[in-house]
This record gives sequence, structure tokens and C-alpha cells, in this order.
Amino acid sequence: METSLIDIQKRILPDLLQVMQKRYLILQYINVMQPVGRRSLSVSLNLTERVLRSEVEFLKEQDLISVSSQGMHITHEGQEILESLESVMRDITGIDMLERQLKERMGIRKVIVVAGDSDQSPWVKSELGRATASTIKDLLQPKNVIAVTGGSTMAAVADMLTPDFGQKDLLFVPARGGIGEDVKNQANTVCSIMADNTNSRHRVFYVPDQVSTEAYQSFIKEPLIFEVLNLVKSASMVLHGIGDAITMAERRNTSPEDLRKIMAGNAVGEAFGYYFNEAGEIVHKVLTLGLQLSDLANIGDVIAVAGGESKAKAIRAYMKKAPASTILVTDEGAAKKLLQG
Repeated sequence: METSLIDIQKRILPDLLQVMQKRYLILQYINVMQPVGRRSLSVSLNLTERVLRSEVEFLKEQDLISVSSQGMHITHEGQEILESLESVMRDITGIDMLERQLKERMGIRKVIVVAGDSDQSPWVKSELGRATASTIKDLLQPKNVIAVTGGSTMAAVADMLTPDFGQKDLLFVPARGGIGEDVKNQANTVCSIMADNTNSRHRVFYVPDQVSTEAYQSFIKEPLIFEVLNLVKSASMVLHGIGDAITMAERRNTSPEDLRKIMAGNAVGEAFGYYFNEAGEIVHKVLTLGLQLSDLANIGDVIAVAGGESKAKAIRAYMKKAPASTILVTDEGAAKKLLQG
């Protein structure tokens, strides 16, 4: 069996790979968070000031970063090195293998794993956003209706979209109502930011996240709501998060009666108003206006984004019901935990 150069280096020069990994992480963090100060870099990457000082000095001498009174920035050359290093680092850290194993185990279209754990390092959420943005870009057609759910992870995706996306005809629509959640993470707000960042269009969907049966029947007769609902159902792409069941139930101000039902059913995950137990069974369903789980089968590109070791149970539960067309974007923290189960 042929031994790869990486395998040889791991045996002969393990220190070299460790140094490379450390410098890659520093460049990656500066790229995402720039301008960044030495203190926050030291805390976020868990490096001592002394180690960081010598690394920063080296990267500066190589013209990979620049240092000013505002903080550190990555240079154009640094950006190029970072991009070139990406595939090498994926091989070194075993991320490629993680992706293949998870794709096989979950029976879905594709798994994309970013380095780090967003539970431990909040900046990794920006990397999830960046990887999702890149995935969206690869899938765009000449005309696109993109349905988007709310949540902080979707907000991180919105921040990573850029004006060049707008060269395609994009229309962002909220996948479902969202009044009642934190405004900045509502689907309406996320869609608006995505449209602004890509010079595209969006529609708003001002209806509650959960409604009574009577209100539901009344709402769907409203022409504007009916029109947006039809747009949502005609989406060519869906971007959605996966929530921890109890966290989502509390965020929605769920009634004590329903909360008891969710807890009694041992729900661990939530998506689109459906609560799942570890076996992937639906233990509770919120009546929501917008996209339903059954609608996903008719949508070509479904991208689920969730990271952090604490989300592993929720991801595993939802993936038992997810359509085979799903692309999962996650991080190492969740991916490693998912493979343990």
C-alpha cells in the first residue's frame, strides 16, 4: 500500500505538522475575526502570550499578516496560503475521513465538517457560516427561491454572503413565521440581511411561529400570506438549523402542558416545529405556518447547518427523518460525537 507524504511526515516530523496546524489556526482566526487583538487571539486559541508573540512575529515576517493599531489583519498572500493549506489540513486532521464516515452512516447526500467546536470557540460558528455560503454558491441555479429558517447559526450564514451571489436571481423567503423569537434571529430578519448582503430580493412573513387551528385556517385565507406560503413551497433551496429540543421549546414560550409532553417524549432535537426523540420519532408537532417536513422531499437542495458537541444528539435524531437530499454542514465537535454514538 502506498504511503502518502502526509503519513510520512506524521511519522518522521510530527513537530512540523503541529506547528503547521497552529499557524493555520492563527491565520484562520484572524481571517474570520479581523481586525483582531493579540489578547482575544490568545484566549480564543488557548495559546500563551509568549507562544503567540513568536508566532505573530513569524507570520508578520513572512508577510502573511499585518499589524496595526486596530489589530491584526490577514494579507492577500496570507489569504492565498490559507486557501492552499485548507485541503492539506483537512487530510492531517482527518476531517475528510469524518465527512465520508458521517455521510455513509446518515445516508444523506453530503457532509461538510469545519475545524473546531463552536461550543468551545464561538468563532467556529462563523466558519460554519463561511462553509455554508460556499456550498450555497456551488448549488445556485439561474433563478433561486431560497427558504430560510431563523436562529443564530442562520444569522452567521447571512453574515458570510457577499454581493457576487446577487449575480444569480435570488429571492429569500422565511421558511415559516417567527414572531415571538428574538428579533435579530427571526427568519424575517435573517432573510433581510441575506438579501442586503447579496443585493437580492426578499419577502417578509409576519405571522406567529405557532398558531391555533382556528388562527391557521384564518391566516391561510389572507392573500399576502397565501402568496408567501406558495413561494415557500416552491423554493429550490432550503437553509435550516437544528435545535436542541428543550432550548427551542423554552425559546418559543411553549405552554407548560406541551413542554411536559416534549419532556415526557424524551425529545432531543427540533426542526421546522417538529420535536424528535433519539430514535428520530416525532413526539410533538407545533402547528406552524410555512414549510413542513413533508415539503422537503420536493425541494432539490436542503442544507442543514448545526455545530457544537452539545448539538450531536439533536443532529442525530433529526437526520433519521431528514430527506436523502440533505447536505449537513457541521463542526468537528459535533462530528466526532456523532460517530461515537
